[in-house]
Amino acid sequence: MDSLGGMAVFVQAGEIGSFVGAGRNLGISASAVSKSIARLEAKLGVRLFHRSTRSLTLTAEGTRFLQRCRRVIQELEAAGEELRQTASLPQGPLRVSLPMIGKPFLPVFADFQLLYPDIQLDLEFTDRLVDIIGEGFDAVVRSGMPKDSGLSARCLGRYRMLAVGSPGYFARHGLPTRPLDLLEHRCIHFRFPDTGKLQRWLIREPEQPELELPRTLISNSVEGRVCFALKGLGITYAADFMVREYLASGELCAVLEPYSEETSTFNLLWPSGSQVPLKLRVLIDFLSRRIGFLS
Repeated sequence: MDSLGGMAVFVQAGEIGSFVGAGRNLGISASAVSKSIARLEAKLGVRLFHRSTRSLTLTAEGTRFLQRCRRVIQELEAAGEELRQTASLPQGPLRVSLPMIGKPFLPVFADFQLLYPDIQLDLEFTDRLVDIIGEGFDAVVRSGMPKDSGLSARCLGRYRMLAVGSPGYFARHGLPTRPLDLLEHRCIHFRFPDTGKLQRWLIREPEQPELELPRTLISNSVEGRVCFALKGLGITYAADFMVREYLASGELCAVLEPYSEETSTFNLLWPSGSQVPLKLRVLIDFLSRRIGFLS
């Protein structure tokens, strides 16, 4: 690096023909320019300038060296500009862990990829608690409040859990009006793939103990249980964003809403640090805009 600095000083002096002028352009003294040139000459073992009290001219060796130095500096400037342009474009691999659900994430990430084609998405859908740093993830999306203080977080949106069923099912089995009525209904449960436990239905009256609901059908697929409810196989317990379009179309009906007490959030988590890579920063902003409809 010292040689590159001396080379830059030499190019300035050679092009201007003055130590004073070179120093002025570089923001250093003429004496500092003279000493830098002297060190460079000593290192090369040749004289680069003819010096007199009135003039400063390049030697033959100095003229040839100036041409080479110009090319080197131009290459360095071009390389720097290329790096600056690269740094200003979101690109490179981006590894993200997501819950085992398609909605609302699949369409959003597809749109993100279309907008940023130079980012190579690596998406892993899992409900297990991943080690973000240890497993090399750039970010994870998870429901509930973040527990790791070593992670930065951005809330993507809120959702509410609902009990839903098809109009055809309720026509055959009747509408439940109190949580206790669920004991007489066909209930479609979700089993967490990572723990094997069934999801709790937080639908109850004040001070009522948790109900042991009928286990008519069990699925470890969120989309699967919604599909079964659409087919009239029973009542299921699902997040409002999973069933919003079916509630709007009338294909599903929500029941026992006054007793549904479970709400939660989706959060985007990433390793804390002062520098957030551009590819991750654009993902944070994009998901905040697009998944905010959960709120």
